Amino acid sequence: MLIVSVILLIGVPFLIGAVNGVTPSLKGFLIGFAKVGIIYIPVAIVEFLVYTPMLGAGGSYLAFITGNVTNMKIPCAMNARDIAKTKVGTPENEIISTISVATSAIVTTLVIVAGVILMIPLRPVLENPVLIPAFDNVVPALFGALGLKYFMKSPKIAAVPVLSMTLLCVFVPAAISQTSLLMIPAGGMALLIGYFLFKKGKL
Repeated sequence: MLIVSVILLIGVPFLIGAVNGVTPSLKGFLIGFAKVGIIYIPVAIVEFLVYTPMLGAGGSYLAFITGNVTNMKIPCAMNARDIAKTKVGTPENEIISTISVATSAIVTTLVIVAGVILMIPLRPVLENPVLIPAFDNVVPALFGALGLKYFMKSPKIAAVPVLSMTLLCVFVPAAISQTSLLMIPAGGMALLIGYFLFKKGKL
């Protein structure tokens, strides 16, 4: 089923191109793929290794097939896990994760359908210059609210990664658009700090 889903996802652009008699050049395709792949292939591998234990088999399958994993599925699953008070690696956690991811996918689909239907009537409101800055900051605000809860649980572990990534984004503004890549060094620092604190008995 996973292979069929991947083929269908990749095949849609080629099908549209074949119907309209338009196909990209192989050279252009490979150049474009290389620019994107060099970033997102390692990120995809890391996300798979990090998120699969959190979501379990069922939740991981739904999350990676429906997409929007980091922005929607993971926060939803983590919030559901906290509410249900389940632990990672247990059957209860896998059930909760699968239900939460499925619910997130359904709600996202319904919101997209509603958005498509209401796009024309609401266009003047959505394109209002006063509201544009708010829309640009929805995702940072979401992750800031979600992250603070977990930072407060382990401030000793979170302090150095948060401070270092904040300083990096302040002094290198271009890094702000590469948050997926920044998760790798930040996560590595958190793991190392947690390991040393655990060894010293300070956790």
